Amino acid sequence: MRLDHASGFTIAIDDSSQVGEVRRSAMSIGTIVGLGETDAGKFALLATEAATNIAKHAGHGEIVLRSIDEPDVRGAELVAIDSGPGIPNLDRALEDGYSTAGSPGNGLGALSRLTTRLDIFTTSGGGTVLAARVETDRAGPRGKRAFEVGIVRVAKRGEIECGDDWGFAVTSGGRGMLTVADGLGHGPAAAEASRRAVEIALENASEPAGTVVTRMHAGLRATRGAAVAAAELDVVAGSVRFAGLGNIAGSIVSPRDAKSLVSHNGIAGHEMRKIQEFAYDWPPDAMLVLHSDGVSSRWDLTKYPGLAQRDPSVVAGVIYRDFSRGRDDALVVIVRPTA
Repeated sequence: MRLDHASGFTIAIDDSSQVGEVRRSAMSIGTIVGLGETDAGKFALLATEAATNIAKHAGHGEIVLRSIDEPDVRGAELVAIDSGPGIPNLDRALEDGYSTAGSPGNGLGALSRLTTRLDIFTTSGGGTVLAARVETDRAGPRGKRAFEVGIVRVAKRGEIECGDDWGFAVTSGGRGMLTVADGLGHGPAAAEASRRAVEIALENASEPAGTVVTRMHAGLRATRGAAVAAAELDVVAGSVRFAGLGNIAGSIVSPRDAKSLVSHNGIAGHEMRKIQEFAYDWPPDAMLVLHSDGVSSRWDLTKYPGLAQRDPSVVAGVIYRDFSRGRDDALVVIVRPTA
């Protein structure tokens, strides 16, 4: 099974004039992924509601949209991010029909009727991150998933294409291969390098992590190169085997502690002194966090009580919001075992 971003948009919200752009982009995502008219309309209304809330209550923020195209399900995901005043009474705000913004969906309560999955993290004075999905099953039964995956992927301001990319493949026996790549520089050439790295990794997903990185290095010689990382996840064994080349940061975060993953210096496709695979324990209550260097590594989830239990895309949104460097492409990917 392959999970990837397929396509996406990020729209900065500075005032209500961007709400229409968000709605049109959401409709485009629904069309691209093949949602029916009803579900595409739900996603557009969801996006409109989220953008209106940011404009009226927070003043500014971002809406990150992406399509979901998996073997058993397709859909669209929205992550709404702001640093506004927060929602003082989330339970009240989620009551159906309650709205202080006069928005088209009549408040956050309407979102639970529109979405397949909805989660919100908000703090007084610290802003709000909301993640929601609209999904539809493909023909045949939906399989039980071994992993939950959360994504926030944003291009540098002024760039159309993001130079960071990711891929996740699930193979037999509760095993997964996660890849993150950061193409050198920005723009189309960086995007080409990172996209090629992910393609190579997915083609070799059944191989060990060190082998995957070695093959990415060999396959990127015709590109400008990329920082890359591959993590082999085994739910049954409770382990992560990790190999990295360049400045992709990785951590295993549990309620008790956080452990940084070791990567070696280099640029896949151009400079490789050493590739080494490291093994780590992966407790069932822990998440794996990988991100590009567009995001600072100074984050600490213990400073956000309750965040580690939220939807992985909410966690990714908070890390991106508070630790993005703001002058580079940014990618945060989070994987944890399904409860």
